[in-house]
Amino acid sequence: MKRFALPLIAAATAIASPALAQQAGPVPAIEAGHTLLTVSADGKSERAPDLAVFNAGVTTQGKTAGEALGANSAAMNRVIASLKRAGIADRDIQTSNLSINPVYSEPRRLPDGSTEQRAPEIVGYQVNNSVSVRQRQLGDYGKVIDTLVAAGANQVNGPSFSLDKPDAALDAARTEAIGKARARADLYARAAGLKVMRIVSISEGGGYAPPPMPVMYRMVAQDSAAAPVAAGEVSLNVNVTVQFELAP
Repeated sequence: MKRFALPLIAAATAIASPALAQQAGPVPAIEAGHTLLTVSADGKSERAPDLAVFNAGVTTQGKTAGEALGANSAAMNRVIASLKRAGIADRDIQTSNLSINPVYSEPRRLPDGSTEQRAPEIVGYQVNNSVSVRQRQLGDYGKVIDTLVAAGANQVNGPSFSLDKPDAALDAARTEAIGKARARADLYARAAGLKVMRIVSISEGGGYAPPPMPVMYRMVAQDSAAAPVAAGEVSLNVNVTVQFELAP
């Protein structure tokens, strides 16, 4: 029985890189005198996103942990209330971080220019609290950001764009990937004077590959125009590794 493998590994995406083409275990059974061909191919489907995910939060400081936490809690309640008034549902708001950290004194500089060597002292506390938000009405994204800043949010990071229901787009990418794999198998079979008999196995990997779009807002003026955001497109990528049985 002859065997050869011709892996054609697709280029890795910016976000996800599937670890395929790793052949483990016994070689698939094929008829004596036939050839086993392994081909990897990728498929891509691009869609306009319908979901934006971002983080919004408040950072506060106080002389004591309780003082900093109290101020932070009051501010975060206003931020969450503003999100709900902007039409964000409860299920689309989720706490993503809550931290309390001490603030240390800076080393005192001596007259000779050196730094006083002593253990830093705690002079206060800093509280960070943020929520992860799913924005489903992308046209309102800029207005929601402005509303957050007006409510007291001083940390807003994002967005990350995606599809709420990606199944149809992924299926389109799968169809393209399988078509490419079959076309390549036919090409290699003809070049070798063989023909494709059947598919022996299929394995898959892949996922989103949205274009990098870091957007950060810090202390935006409340009377500024709505923040412009371009959603662009997101790419859904699938990589398949297919084994074919070839015969003379």
